Amino acid sequence: MSESMQGLKRTNKCTEVSAKNIDDKVTVMGWVQKRRDLGGVIFIDLRDRTGLLQIVFDASSIGDEGFAKAEKLRSEFVIAVEGIIESRSDETINPNLKTGEIEVRAHSLRILSEAETPPFQIEENSNVKEDLRLKYRYLDLRRPDLQRNLIMRHKVAMITREFLSNEEFLEIETPMLTKSTPEGARDYLVPSRVHQGNFYALPQSPQIFKQLLMLSGYDRYFQIAKCFRDEDLRADRQPEFTQIDMELSFVDQEKVIDVNERLMQKLFKEVLDIEIEIPMQRLTYKEAMDRFGSDKPDLRFGIELVDLSDIVKDCGFKVFSGTVASGGSVRGINAEGLGNLPRRQIDALGELAKTYGAKGMAWIVINEDGTYKSAITKFLADEEVENMVKAMNGKPGDLLLFCADSNDVVYSTLGNLRLEIGRRLELLDDSVYKFAWVTEFPLLEWNKEHKRYTAMHHPFTMPMEEDLQYLESDPGRVRAIAYDMVLNGCELGGGSIRIHQRDIQEKMFAALGFSKDDAYDRFGFLLNAFKYGVPPHGGLAFGLDRIIMLMTQSDSIRDVIAFPKVKDASCPMTEAPGTVDDKQLNELGLKIDTIEI
Repeated sequence: MSESMQGLKRTNKCTEVSAKNIDDKVTVMGWVQKRRDLGGVIFIDLRDRTGLLQIVFDASSIGDEGFAKAEKLRSEFVIAVEGIIESRSDETINPNLKTGEIEVRAHSLRILSEAETPPFQIEENSNVKEDLRLKYRYLDLRRPDLQRNLIMRHKVAMITREFLSNEEFLEIETPMLTKSTPEGARDYLVPSRVHQGNFYALPQSPQIFKQLLMLSGYDRYFQIAKCFRDEDLRADRQPEFTQIDMELSFVDQEKVIDVNERLMQKLFKEVLDIEIEIPMQRLTYKEAMDRFGSDKPDLRFGIELVDLSDIVKDCGFKVFSGTVASGGSVRGINAEGLGNLPRRQIDALGELAKTYGAKGMAWIVINEDGTYKSAITKFLADEEVENMVKAMNGKPGDLLLFCADSNDVVYSTLGNLRLEIGRRLELLDDSVYKFAWVTEFPLLEWNKEHKRYTAMHHPFTMPMEEDLQYLESDPGRVRAIAYDMVLNGCELGGGSIRIHQRDIQEKMFAALGFSKDDAYDRFGFLLNAFKYGVPPHGGLAFGLDRIIMLMTQSDSIRDVIAFPKVKDASCPMTEAPGTVDDKQLNELGLKIDTIEI
């Protein structure tokens, strides 16, 4: 039977007491983590969000009625205990517990709430299947490791607000219901009851509104903003996510980078006590792709791509020479020390390469005696093989992997194989943080499906001044004043200097294949605003969830979000999305017509 806490006031959280509080009378409250009945004495581990505190019940201090009540306690009961802090005996001290030197001898007990046996044990680093944990997320969130993640998330948000406020940023909210401007990921649409047949969209980002705030003269804006994208999910992606969003007026790329480097430096120092060196390393997009096969390179280890195209362009192995002749490239990586991999594991790497678009993967094993084992060396001259091995710094015991294809396939294949090799060689140390900026992204990328250019970042990104001349004649050549901050192979955030001249913005829309009417239909309120004086401006948005995921060394952003969705964007706990009744649909002027997707 549950009891009231009337007349009781919690004096301390569980780990707010220590040996300094011996003989103090306290009132503590929380959940029963564990109960041990030693016959005449009952020990309870009491848990709240700060940690554990041992409670001792015996009839001599709590009375027969209180002891009988303690005998009824089970895991996850919520209780209030009044008692006296005592020292533990030397042999019972627990050095692994913050309160391991003390315990509370109970004088009174109230059972505030009883609990059924939970579907899984509430414990650190649970190995319970994630689907079950997410179905009972309110229980899962009691786990100390998840609580630490969310406490860290709070701390990061608070430090960010303090830092940006001190840098004269203003926190300004932007609308959650806005106009759909399809470009990039799919929008989440919200039907309007008042304007039947019309829809709002949930914002993919506050991009247009923060640019309007610059036009409105607010100089420095930030927001910890909820964003929504209807896209396929993965470990570091959710349909609703949180950005640390900012925009600055009268700045260039260097100023935006400087502010954000100092923000990261402050966060990592105050939250993790890790010193981040600034200025951070920088790579151009081309350098990142050429060296690492990725625009978000993991710099915790080497194993860089090597371009072998000039060496093999005239070789007898037609897969190599033919690829170079058709405009592709031949590149390789050195999986140092993996020359002893069994053939079946090398073949498995070849199958992995195919998942990234490669037709196959060539390889050379350098034996310990310096000879080679490979299916391709018979098609190559000895000098060509030696030059390839030398270019890749090959040594006895190494495994050389090659890909010949269009550059995009080669980069994707070898970039991902590089990460797989890094995992196999245990080079991905989560306690090491390697930051870098990637700059000079292409402004546009060719969309094969729609046979037109799309914006690599977004349609409001400023081209580099020296490349403006090519925007109409050779759009694929144009680089953007865009920059991403990457950490350990993950894009933390990205931004750009924005277009603030109306004529350049109209040329950008034309390069994207929008007619003037299309551009004004989608972005008319922004283009019209540009008639009234726009300051040069730029900004950046960090993925807050990703920052916390890396700081906590979690495998998934689901572990740093209180109530996340699973891979199909559903919520096992609330069973969202769900159906609605006909009355609600009628009010919106909607009728459900099921189609196969």
